[in-house]
Amino acid sequence: MSRAIYPGSFDPVTLGHLDIIKRSAEMFDELIVGVLNNTAKSPLFSLEERVNMLKNVVSDIPNVKVMGFGGLLVDFARQNDVKVIVRGLRAVSDFEYELQIAQSNRKVAPDIDTVFLATSIEYSYLSSSVVKEYASFGVDVHDFIPEEIRDTLRDRYSIDRD
Repeated sequence: MSRAIYPGSFDPVTLGHLDIIKRSAEMFDELIVGVLNNTAKSPLFSLEERVNMLKNVVSDIPNVKVMGFGGLLVDFARQNDVKVIVRGLRAVSDFEYELQIAQSNRKVAPDIDTVFLATSIEYSYLSSSVVKEYASFGVDVHDFIPEEIRDTLRDRYSIDRD
């Protein structure tokens, strides 16, 4: 059985993330979406909220499992018997950072590989940070996020529903 992890903070999950999830799920028998609990950041949503949002968004993809984790990604991969990490790339600028992380992971965990997927062109500009910035000013972000989490984001920013 081929298994992979697609890690991220997903704060919140975007249509770009969902694109990578769907495409990765077609490539592997099982895809674990690993939701990082990064203590260095102050997320908009708690780990539990992010995990629950993602479970809701991917509920129709049978081979996708959503799990929260803290610590090193390679440790999480080993705990779940995963040998492949999936990372999405939006632009060339992402590649330099992601390559450095992939090479570092490979150094400390030579049994785990990283594969990169280019984000679909319609999502190349999209990030959770962009979504949060726009939403915080009341801008409609329905073109950026899955329908299943729109109300959750509106509620977090106390945005009136249309």
